[in-house]
Amino acid sequence: MGMKLVHTDLSGFQDVLEHKQAELIQVLRVRDDITIEKSADQMDEIQYASERDLAIRSVDRDSSLLREVRAALRRFRDGSFGSCIECDSAISPKRLAAIPWASRCIKCQDASDQDRHASLESFAENLENYG
Repeated sequence: MGMKLVHTDLSGFQDVLEHKQAELIQVLRVRDDITIEKSADQMDEIQYASERDLAIRSVDRDSSLLREVRAALRRFRDGSFGSCIECDSAISPKRLAAIPWASRCIKCQDASDQDRHASLESFAENLENYG
């Protein structure tokens, strides 16, 4: 009986992920509407450029989120959803409720974030050494 409850809980996540995927696809279609507007007024042009940069950054963020959501749906299909891709332990239901596309348990995610931060720092240091 307990297993069925877990399965039911997970199927709710699949609906959430499919909804999020559809929403992101819709948002990303707006990418095609990002146009370069020309204006005689330089201030307007600066404003347009700033809005465009913001829109492009937002699209990039949404694109990577869409990749994460699709990966979570693939894990659903292969039966590995809810397990950490690093250590294979269960991702806490609380974490999945907050981030249904989470692929790592909180411990492995923290380690991954620290690794990424450390590699960014060493990249920055290398740049300074060449400067």
